[in-house]
Amino acid sequence: MNLTLHFTLEELTFSDTAIRKGIDNTPSSQIIANLTTLAIGLEDVRKLLNAPIRINSGYRSSKLNAAIGGAKQSAHMEGYAADFTCSEFGTPLEIVTAIKDAGIECDKCIFEGSWVHVSFDPQARKQFMTAHFGAGGTTYTMGV
Repeated sequence: MNLTLHFTLEELTFSDTAIRKGIDNTPSSQIIANLTTLAIGLEDVRKLLNAPIRINSGYRSSKLNAAIGGAKQSAHMEGYAADFTCSEFGTPLEIVTAIKDAGIECDKCIFEGSWVHVSFDPQARKQFMTAHFGAGGTTYTMGV
């Protein structure tokens, strides 16, 4: 089911982990509405990058989010966030910088090392962050 021109419900809900562990990752109608908001935002990103983007993770049911060790308040569980790459454009850091410089109205955009996390929660706080992974867990700092 197409949510927008370039993004489908299937790609924004697909999870290898869910399949492997038998976790139901079927979104509710409200989550599908939120995923449509996400897809519209991702269209803006795709247009900016002028290249297809590869979704690594979109919607996660609470059970799936727990199984992968996601943040307890993750926007993925509301259908507002996606993790992605776009190698045709550049590195994740270059992508986050481009989104910031273009003024795309997002809630959070996080440089996560080998991928970009972007959220289109209607709060639209325009937070640009960098993730730091360590033995004690993941921490975040403002800025990129």
